Amino acid sequence: VQLQASGGGLVQAGGSLTLSCAASGRIFSINTMAWYRQAPGKQRELVAQIFISGGSTGYADSVKGRFTISRDSAKNMMFLQMNSLELGDSAVYYCYAFAERMDYWGKGTQVTVSS
Repeated sequence: VQLQASGGGLVQAGGSLTLSCAASGRIFSINTMAWYRQAPGKQRELVAQIFISGGSTGYADSVKGRFTISRDSAKNMMFLQMNSLELGDSAVYYCYAFAERMDYWGKGTQVTVSS
């Protein structure tokens, strides 16, 4: 499984941004996809996840009500719609997939929220 994240950038606090993740390879084997983020000096943390079977989602408390994770299975894409961005959301965001008992990571995309 290969993952390619895109869509990061610089945005003002209160603004919105949408991240995209393109998946390729053994896509049929993926059972969970997620977005993680890592800020400087901090551990990588789970932001949002989506289960392929059933489509249920989960969010970190810090982003509930502001971020929405979604998929377009026809295009093998995953998205993270981020609204009401806060300074604390600044981080490198990573696309993640769990498939065949293995973890797959895409290269990160930088999100910077300015005041």
